[in-house]
Amino acid sequence: MTSPREPLTRDRIIDTALHIVDGQGLGRLTMRRLGDALQVEAMAIYHHLPRGKEELLDGLVAHVAALPAAWPRPANGKRPSAGDWRAHLRSWGAAYRARLLDHAGVLPLLMTRRNPTALAETTASLREVLRIAGFLDAAAAAGAHTILGYVIGHAALEARAEAARRPDDPEEAVDWDRRFVAGLDVVLAGLLTLP
Repeated sequence: MTSPREPLTRDRIIDTALHIVDGQGLGRLTMRRLGDALQVEAMAIYHHLPRGKEELLDGLVAHVAALPAAWPRPANGKRPSAGDWRAHLRSWGAAYRARLLDHAGVLPLLMTRRNPTALAETTASLREVLRIAGFLDAAAAAGAHTILGYVIGHAALEARAEAARRPDDPEEAVDWDRRFVAGLDVVLAGLLTLP
């Protein structure tokens, strides 16, 4: 007796597509291959994604790009110290970079797709962390944009360089962890100069 198949949902479709991209690359993602992986006819996917592959690609970007930097407001109403919010953003930045690199096949889409809502939740959460830390609205907005741009840009450069690196050439090896942390520290220190 066979077990019943898991119901087809938008989330399941996007998760399966992400698995294909992570394992085989973005160029191997087709609706037919996705249908095969889901054990459905490719046309069944269109019931959940009426715009087809365009909607699927937007969904992949939104799925990978969403990692809020949530930080609760202090219960006592006191503003956190600079070390506290910096440490929180360093931790978030490392986690976001790791997420982007885990799904490096989606990075080109994140850089080029016109999907304005994909980064909205993540950007808003960064703004909120900076507001809690005491930044005014305009500075928090500029800071959130700068942090997000740095992390995404660094991950994209890192993924591109690592994909092009020859494994037999030790001279080309780069300590990406150290480079990322140093750059993020520069960005976070620079936020203190915002008006």
